[in-house]
Amino acid sequence: QVQLVESGGGSVQAGGSLTLSCADSGRSATRYVMAWFRQAPGMEREFVGAISDSGIRTYYAESVKGRFTISRGNALNTVFLQMNNLKPEDTAVYYCAAGTIFPVRGSDMYNDWGPGTQVTVSS
Repeated sequence: QVQLVESGGGSVQAGGSLTLSCADSGRSATRYVMAWFRQAPGMEREFVGAISDSGIRTYYAESVKGRFTISRGNALNTVFLQMNNLKPEDTAVYYCAAGTIFPVRGSDMYNDWGPGTQVTVSS
């Protein structure tokens, strides 16, 4: 079973950087497709990007392409989200999720989710 936990959120000024981490504390033996989503207050959950189970392929939302980078760690189902040149509109709770199909943007295609970590970008 996958049990995801995000970390690394915080407050940063516009133009700054943050790196989020997502670790699987469960006992899963399966390498999943991993994705990041975000949700701002009053808004629907939004796809940010995904990485294939092999780590070779990535797929990003247009709003973050060129600024955000997803990578996999050495531990099974560990992923990172490097966020550069942050903007106030990036402010949201960021979630990592595990799935089996790459690439898909729909949140309903991901079965397991972390509790989220807050990212706040001030102007």
